[in-house]
This record gives sequence, C-alpha cells and structure tokens, in this order.
Amino acid sequence: MSGETISASLGEIRRLAVAKQHLVGRLPKGPTAEDIVSIIRDLPYVQWDPVTVVAQSHIISFWSRLGAFRTSDLDRLMWHDRRVLLHWIPIASLVLTEDYPIYHSLMKRYPESLTRSWGNHIPRARQFLSKHHELRKRMLRELEKGPLKSTEFRDYVRTKRNEDGWSSGSDVSTMLFHMHMSGEVMVVGREGNQNFWGLSEDFLPDWAVRKELSEEEFEREAAQKAIRGLGTAVLREVRYYFPPGRYQNLKATMTRLEEESVIHPMSVDGLGGKDKRYIHDWDVPFLESIRTGTWEPRMSLLPPFDNMLRQHSRVFGFDYVREQFLPKEKRRFGTYVLPILWGDRFIGRIDPQLDKKEEKLVINSIHAEPGVPDDKEIPFMVRDTIERLSDFIGAKEVVYRGPVPAAWKSTLR
Repeated sequence: MSGETISASLGEIRRLAVAKQHLVGRLPKGPTAEDIVSIIRDLPYVQWDPVTVVAQSHIISFWSRLGAFRTSDLDRLMWHDRRVLLHWIPIASLVLTEDYPIYHSLMKRYPESLTRSWGNHIPRARQFLSKHHELRKRMLRELEKGPLKSTEFRDYVRTKRNEDGWSSGSDVSTMLFHMHMSGEVMVVGREGNQNFWGLSEDFLPDWAVRKELSEEEFEREAAQKAIRGLGTAVLREVRYYFPPGRYQNLKATMTRLEEESVIHPMSVDGLGGKDKRYIHDWDVPFLESIRTGTWEPRMSLLPPFDNMLRQHSRVFGFDYVREQFLPKEKRRFGTYVLPILWGDRFIGRIDPQLDKKEEKLVINSIHAEPGVPDDKEIPFMVRDTIERLSDFIGAKEVVYRGPVPAAWKSTLR
C-alpha cells in the first residue's frame, strides 16, 4: 500500500472520527473497569478537570462513552491498580501506565523536551531549578517518609500566582510542578480538590516499563497515537492533540511514517485546505467498514474539555469556546456549555448546572446550531440524554429555566 492515497468523503471522515472517539453505537451494558482502560487507550488520554458545575469534566467524558459507569472503578484503576495515572502532558490528564515510556522519555529530557510554543518557560525552569536545588532536596527527603499535600511541606508559604502561569502558591507548588514534569514525583491520591504527592519510584507498579525512548522513537509512537485517536489528522492537529507542545521534528516524523506506509495521505471530497491529511494504516479497513456498513448514530453531551472538542473544527464546522473563562458580558451560550453531538454532527449546546441542595439539574439555556436536521425525534432524544445525565449525577429532577429552540419547546419544558 506504499504511496497509496486514501479517498473519502467529508461525511466518512467525520464518522471515522466519532467512531474512534467511542461516541457511536449503543452504550455498553454494565460498563467495567476494562471499558475505561479501553477508552483511554484509544483516545489516548482524557483531560482531567475537578470543577463540578455539573460533574467533573473527565467524568462526563467517560459517561458520554460508557453511560452509567461506576466512578469507583476509575478510582480503583488510579489509586489501587495504578493502571491509570494522573499526569500533566502538559494539561492534567488521565493516561495509561502501559504508555509510561512515552512520558518517561519526555520527563528525562525536561525542560528541553518542551518546544518553542512554551515561550520562555525553558529558561525559567532551568533558572528556578538551579536557584532552588536545596528546596528540591528537602522536599524529596520529606516525601521519603510518605505522601504529602502541597500545603504539608515544611517550606510551604502561600504567595501570589507565579509568573510562569503554570503554578500558584509557594515555591513548593512551583517545585512540585517541575519535579512532576521531570518524573521525580507524581500524584498518588486525592482528598477533596487537593493532590497527594509521592515519589514516582514508590508509586509506580513494578510492571511499569521505564524504558527511555529517543526523541525520534517518542515522536513515532506519539504521532501514531494522536492520528489514531483523531481518526484522520493534519500535522497541526497532531501537534495540538497529543501531546501538545512536545514535538521537535514532527514534519520529518510524519514524512518518515508516510514513506514507510505506516500512515497514508488522504483525498477528502468536500474538504478544502492546503494541509495534507493522514490516516493510519491500521484504520484503513475501519474506514471501509464505516463506508459499507450500518451506521448507528448516538446522541452525546460533551464536557468543555472533551477530546472531541480539541480536534479538527474544520471537519465538523463547529467552533467551541470555553465561555467559563470569558467575562459574563461576552458569553453567548452560557457558563458551562456542553455541546450536543448527534451522530457525526454537532446540533446544539446546553448550559446546565447542578443544584446540589435542591438535587436538581438546572438547564439555563439550550441553543440549536444552524441547519439542525428537521427531525421530530431530535428534541425527544435531547430530553432523554439530559435525563440520563441527570440520573447519573444523582439529580432527582430536570428544570428548564432559560431559552429553548422554538421547535424543541413543547418537548423540553
């Protein structure tokens, strides 16, 4: 298949992307811990965010792919089995311990494993580590006695947010970030919204592979995982998706993978643009099965940090802004906006909030996207999907308090 260009329509690569993201077909019955592992393996990370306007973003991401899974399964995978790690890639994410060589290689080269997109973080990191090497030694000695929260270190003194923008609190917090990025410490537990930090050598299971990949080996492995997680991708999408800001020679890496027929260029009917799009060789048969098989769309509500929202907006024609970070007067759709995915199209957005005291899921607004299919079943599916989410997070009632599309009003009230 060397040199072969794979042809596909825009609709086909949309469906491939949705399928690769586990957002198509029927939800599994009785989802297990292995289903959680399978999702992380294929994506190949799930962004972690502890904010609970509705539920934590990563919890909604798993729910959208698994339905009513047991969150205790995820806790066990993280803190007991240690098959799932909470790691900064640099965004806080859930990753698999089986992929540890990818992260280990970046850690060993930190901060030189960062790219220019990090601005002046590299010289700042070098300067900080050089200036505070005694602090690092003291913190490592304290951790030899057992895990600690950042506030429990002897040197902890809360200060204003650091200039690097990546850490807040004292020099202890900044040092924990650098020590995590270099692989010396990791998150070994949680209490409320606080991390427990421990020595990586104590927390990692014996079976974790500590092989250090070369820069070229890392890029080959990581780029393939990114392309497979996305379904298809152009170079900038790979760079942005996984792991962001860590490729030094991605263009050369992609060229070599193409020459070896590990990935193939694509011709996509209905999608303009100068950038070359690729598909992984393993996914070519999958694309063909999508083209010739039965398509079973599913409706999903996606959280603000979901993987689907980090990928090719041009392919789906959907722009998403995390409006919780905007001033109130600049928000168009709400505060904590969840896009509605129906099959291979984004058809709307909801702005929900969990009222924990009243045990109600309050829907502040619902907005339909332009050109939503005129299907009488859609509002019923939107209602049923919202109710499934409500049941999962423990709300006893769904309350609609804001604007709703006119065509959906009789159903969503």
